[in-house]
Amino acid sequence: MLQEPDIETLPWPEQRAKDDTLYREQLRYLYGRSRFFREKLQASGFASPEAMGGLNEIGALPLTEKDELRQSRSEADPIGTHLAAPLEDVVRIFSTSGTTGLPSYIPLTAGDLDNWIRTSARSYGASGLGKGERIVSTYNAGPFVAGAALDAFPRLGLCHIPVGTGNTERLLAAVKLLKPQILACTPSYALHLAEIGEARGLDLRNSSIKRIMVAGEPGGGEPAMREKLEEAWNAKVTEAMGIGDISVSLWGECEEQHGMHFSGRGFVHFELIDPDTGKQVPVEDGAKGELVYTHLKHRGAPLLRFRSRDHVVVWTSPCSCGRTAPRVRCIGRTDDMLIVRGVNVFPSAIREIVNRFAPAVTGVVSVRPTAKGVKQAPPLKVVVELAEAGATPDGLRERIEADIRATLVVTTAIHLVPPGTLPRSEYKSRLLDFSEASAEALDD
Repeated sequence: MLQEPDIETLPWPEQRAKDDTLYREQLRYLYGRSRFFREKLQASGFASPEAMGGLNEIGALPLTEKDELRQSRSEADPIGTHLAAPLEDVVRIFSTSGTTGLPSYIPLTAGDLDNWIRTSARSYGASGLGKGERIVSTYNAGPFVAGAALDAFPRLGLCHIPVGTGNTERLLAAVKLLKPQILACTPSYALHLAEIGEARGLDLRNSSIKRIMVAGEPGGGEPAMREKLEEAWNAKVTEAMGIGDISVSLWGECEEQHGMHFSGRGFVHFELIDPDTGKQVPVEDGAKGELVYTHLKHRGAPLLRFRSRDHVVVWTSPCSCGRTAPRVRCIGRTDDMLIVRGVNVFPSAIREIVNRFAPAVTGVVSVRPTAKGVKQAPPLKVVVELAEAGATPDGLRERIEADIRATLVVTTAIHLVPPGTLPRSEYKSRLLDFSEASAEALDD
């Protein structure tokens, strides 16, 4: 369902022309209001907003790292020196979990919040949901940016049934009694629910759920994972993706199920870069790289060339849904990537290959590096759950190892374990486990 047809079907070159004007205006605002970016840009030799040019010259500007923003926070500047609006103009402040000590605060003006909700409505609307349908969600709102995404549901005309994480019994009861047509959760939790349903003899295939909208982690776009979820639930799976510092649900998949369309048109500009060199990668069909974002129409704490650490593949070919924005599928997080004898490996890519061996495996895996840090010596240990206790098909371990080696050019040591051995998550799954890693990192 197109939410803003004039915008979502605008030819992409015309969108870029409009974005260039917004970008130049945003630079003027940023330079005048953001102490963090004014100092950062001046240190890079840009003495004025005009010196930075337009979108064609954006690659010359410095990238922004999450750690830089963290380091700008203090008791005097709890949000950070990138705050660009007076707090009197801020209507909502989201926060992160604060794993580094101080939480990261994300301030939004009324206009910022509305732009976030519009973006989320475009993203979720692409999945084909219909006005008047009921949606049950498991995302925790509270202090987190997911709250803005959830605000999009009533704007789409949906009846929203929020249950949050850690409420599996409440969720199953809601599905049974309230009969929602849509489930919104992480892909790993949708798989976990399917396992619970099978173990309890619940007929989830004939439940009211006809669409599953997954987000929060890679996996929903992996063919094997998607096939498993659609088979277990007899429902269509589409995925969405966002990033808290920039906007929630920036990308949303349509019913064609061939990547997530960019939904932040007019609000955010995205680039691709080589994660190793920081150099721009042309946005064209089949391109791969790390997503980098720049706000175009933001007032609270706008960001410039912010590194997402999300590694994606891009499609720019036409989509029959009519949306003209590029599409992506997330391959993995660049900060989760391992290097095994010079080969870059994403844990999610390993899981995707393991899932090819369903129904012999559950699809739940754990990658167990033997050294701290990114660099690893082969073989890379991967724990794989069997689907049935005591049932190990002949040569399964060897076939999985061979498939991973042929596809990813990486040698692994597969350890098969009984079903239920690996932990399940009611929110995001953890594919990397460094608990068996030695204290020292490998040398170059």
